[in-house]
Amino acid sequence: MKYKQLADHIMSLIEIDQLHIGDQLPSLKQLQLQLKMSKETLLKGLNELVEKGIVESVYRKGYYVRKTTIDRSFRVFLLLDKMNILREQFYRTLFNQLEARADIDIYFHHHNYQVFEKLIKENLGAYTHYVIATFLKEDVAPLLNLIPDKKRIIIDLNEQGLSGNYSSIYQDYGYDIYNSLHKLKDELKKYDRLILVAHPEAIHARLVIEGFLHYCTEVEHPYLIQSDIDEKTFQKGNAYVTFSRYDTDDVMLIKLARKKKLKLGKDVGLISYNDTLVKEVLENGITVISTDFEAMGKTVAEAILEEKIIIKRNPTNVIKRHSL
Repeated sequence: MKYKQLADHIMSLIEIDQLHIGDQLPSLKQLQLQLKMSKETLLKGLNELVEKGIVESVYRKGYYVRKTTIDRSFRVFLLLDKMNILREQFYRTLFNQLEARADIDIYFHHHNYQVFEKLIKENLGAYTHYVIATFLKEDVAPLLNLIPDKKRIIIDLNEQGLSGNYSSIYQDYGYDIYNSLHKLKDELKKYDRLILVAHPEAIHARLVIEGFLHYCTEVEHPYLIQSDIDEKTFQKGNAYVTFSRYDTDDVMLIKLARKKKLKLGKDVGLISYNDTLVKEVLENGITVISTDFEAMGKTVAEAILEEKIIIKRNPTNVIKRHSL
């Protein structure tokens, strides 16, 4: 492509020591005269250099040399809601898969729309790929649509209203809980009532509730949906499904079981979302419904390295343990 000639021209000037870090590139008019290219073609070439981190654009001043070698083929903007054990699994896998081919800059928005907006707008055009986890109450589609579709990779929550041909590696919360409860159907039969603890502020709560209701009505299992743990309704024969952000509901249920001298996995059941090392050993093991964040990291890396569009439901595993 003709615009790549500009990138080759700039790199050749760097190689023969005519351009150094911090030097300003010739103006667009000068480049047009030197290379006989249109302004549009030149801008495409400059954008490619910006994406690869070779030059940087300074508003109303021009383009400057940022570094003199292309160490990696890709530059990845990774925007997460937060960092926890599960996000760390994803990041570690992505980093290991891309280590020799890409630079990764990681940012966090902490469910704050203003922070999310600022990070997106400030980094437009600076990366080859944008990997983004959302989980905000506001409509983020207009912001995400600012990112060129083929550079856009949405993870975890399958955002609606996006335009173009982009990648999405997501959890299907409704399907996952419905399918997972079916896998645990035999264990659940011994409990009189299945209780979903769904905090309304959770962005994906509606999807989880839909899948939960689908299962309970289909198998005709008595159920209850609560926004918090209620000691008044806590009794023998209940089985709970929890997905609180910091696993506080699990701790409260375990404390109530001990207080009322009920045995977890016999008198009271517990199914928790997302596996951790603690859940593997706590109370001889907590049964979990857990998406495979390592698989998510590998799929995102595949989309970047092979420069292809991937739309995929991320696999979710059911791990049966003593709590059910």
